[in-house]
Amino acid sequence: MSEKSQADNLVSIKEAYVKPEERVLDPSKIPEETLGRLPEPTGWRLLILPYAGKGRTEGGILLPDSVVDRESVATVCGYVLKTGPLAYDDKGKFPSGAWCREGDWIIFGRYAGARFKIDGGEVRVLNDDEVIAVIQDPDDILHF
Repeated sequence: MSEKSQADNLVSIKEAYVKPEERVLDPSKIPEETLGRLPEPTGWRLLILPYAGKGRTEGGILLPDSVVDRESVATVCGYVLKTGPLAYDDKGKFPSGAWCREGDWIIFGRYAGARFKIDGGEVRVLNDDEVIAVIQDPDDILHF
C-alpha cells in the first residue's frame, strides 16, 4: 500500500469535537472505526479523551485558540474511551468495584497520566487509581 493510500485510510477523532458554542466534545460522534484504531490500554490503565471546554466564556467572550489549546492541555476532565483488562481488578485496592467505566466522564489530576498526540487531538493513558471522581457533565466543572 502506498504512503498516500495509507494516509487516506487513517481515521481521526476530529469528528468528536463540535462547534465551540456547543459542548466541544461529543463522544457519540466518534466513529467505531476510529475507536478500533486507538491504542488498547494495557493492564490497569484507562484511555481518556480530554475535554476541551467551550471556545467562549459564560459572558460571551470568544477565547483565542491559543487559550483553548493551553486549557485543553491543563484539563482535568475527560471521557473514558477504553479500559485495560486489569483495570479495577485488584479487590484489595478497589473493594467496592470499579470507580468508572467506559463511557463515563471523569476528573483526574492535572498532571496525571501520559499524554500523546493522535490525528485530531490528544489522548491520555491513566492508571485506574488516578481517577478522582465521576461526573455527569464536564460543563459542570469550570474550565476557564
